[in-house]
Amino acid sequence: MNSKLKKILCNGAFLLLCIGVSVYFVLSGEDFGALVSYIRSSSQVFWIAGFALVIAFILCESAIIFYLLRAFGDAPRLSHCFLYSFVGFFFSLVTPTASGGQPMQLVFMKRDGLSLTRCVIALLIVTIAYKSVLILVGILVLFACPPYIAPLLEPAMGWIYLGIVLNVICVGAMLALVLAPSVAKTIVFTALRIARKFVAAERVDRWQAHLTQSLENYKEASRFVREHRIVTLNVMLITIVQRFLLFGVTYVVLLSFDVSNLSLLDATLLQGSISLSADMLPLPGGLGISEHLYNVMFQPICGQLTAPTLVISRGLSFYAQLLVCAVFSAVAYLVVFGAKKGNEK
Repeated sequence: MNSKLKKILCNGAFLLLCIGVSVYFVLSGEDFGALVSYIRSSSQVFWIAGFALVIAFILCESAIIFYLLRAFGDAPRLSHCFLYSFVGFFFSLVTPTASGGQPMQLVFMKRDGLSLTRCVIALLIVTIAYKSVLILVGILVLFACPPYIAPLLEPAMGWIYLGIVLNVICVGAMLALVLAPSVAKTIVFTALRIARKFVAAERVDRWQAHLTQSLENYKEASRFVREHRIVTLNVMLITIVQRFLLFGVTYVVLLSFDVSNLSLLDATLLQGSISLSADMLPLPGGLGISEHLYNVMFQPICGQLTAPTLVISRGLSFYAQLLVCAVFSAVAYLVVFGAKKGNEK
């Protein structure tokens, strides 16, 4: 068994384990008949709106990728940018800390004939903006949280602080690489010189070649950010809309169960806090921790409807998204790789 297949099987097994634990956590101690009854009595029309928000969330990233690559001077197909986003979100959902999404997007982009360096820069900017919005949510929670929402957040504040710290470190490191590539280069090569004392020279040489190319990409990103500040600002604004589309799924689900004692802003803030807490944890899709935090935050508001709203909310924002992205990832493979094979023949 080769290492790549073994890694895929391990990731798949870990994902199934996380799903099993999450399902057990949600359903443990619940009256299954009552749960089904509550779900049946809800207004399913709102679920369609929630599903539309999920699709809009995915396609927003497509628009950002298309916009950035056009700003670079490339001419990507918008339809293929849609496919890149489905691929990215699928592999992000099934790998810990969403580590598999962007590498797989780069595989498809390269196969499509796009400049790998420009694609790396575009996805780097996407990542910085994506995580910066979560930090913005954290700032709102800490400094502008409505007094009546604070008690709902209190049981999860430890996780929220952890999420803020991890995302700030991640974004800070990426910004340092983008905005001060010369400093990053000095740090990297100092670390490599130290590594030569403990690691085989051939391996360090391979690391150095790879990191040198990466640092060149960061230098290009730095130049792009300085020269295209309006483009970068627009990406940030689109990303804010994108993230809040997904946060809004929870509010739509609450409406479907006639839970109306939370405003759109309140529900969005609570769900954003959950996403912030789970984002950097080594769990695919934040499985387990997302369900736990939803339970402790929404229990005082939803009462006996907590489990039903959780099932539908996660069903739309995670499981439906996973299924749709899986289908379109298969389509992406047929369109991008299948077309190339046909042309080669």
